Formats: sequence, C-alpha cells, structure tokens
Amino acid sequence: MKTVIRLRMSSHDAHYGGQLVDGARILALFGDVATELLIRNDGDEGLFRAYDSVEFLAPVHAGDYIEAEGEIVQVGKTSRKMTFIARKIIAPRPDINPSAADVLDPPLVVVRASGTCVVPLNLQRKS
Repeated sequence: MKTVIRLRMSSHDAHYGGQLVDGARILALFGDVATELLIRNDGDEGLFRAYDSVEFLAPVHAGDYIEAEGEIVQVGKTSRKMTFIARKIIAPRPDINPSAADVLDPPLVVVRASGTCVVPLNLQRKS
C-alpha cells in the first residue's frame, strides 16, 4: 500500500540561511504519510515508533515543491514497516523572475528513510 502527499515549502519552513528548510520538516511529512497509511490499513492512526535509517541527499529550500511518498512494506502482529522517499518536483528560479520555477524531470530525491509504526492494542493481529 502506498500514499503520496505534495506541498510547497514556505518561507515559514525555512530554518537556516539561504532559505534552507530543516530536514526535520521532511520527517514531519513522512509522519503524515505514515498516519494516512495506518488509517487506510488499520482504521487508526497508530504511533510512529522509530526510524531505521534516514538519508538526507539534497537540500530543500523555501519555494520548492516536495512530494513525500510512503509504502507499507511489511505487516506484523503489532507493527507496520514502512519506507519513505521525498522528491523535489518543482524548484523556484528567482534568477529569472521572482515567480519563475522549473518542473524537475526527473524529480530530485532529497530524503530516503525507513521506519516502524505500532498499532493500538485493540487492532493488533492475533497469532
């Protein structure tokens, strides 16, 4: 099962000089994706337990459009293993015009991660 969300990083998301977005913002998007996956799979939000790995591969800036995708790759009795990928799909081009932007083809992978969520006790599968 997969799900995708897309949104534009705003100046409010920028945390560092040069309008650089904090990597934690992308992890928050992965949390939202995980929540949707758990609702679709189990009918409940569940809880994110831990990341197994996180790779920050490219910078994200205010004005970038980000696509965050997640997939449930393993279903256990009490947990759901997920993988995530975030891609920059549109990047601003202020050098051309304040409102100019490029659609990136192919999109640029900015973050990859994997982690585990737990489901509430009443939804955990019996052996």
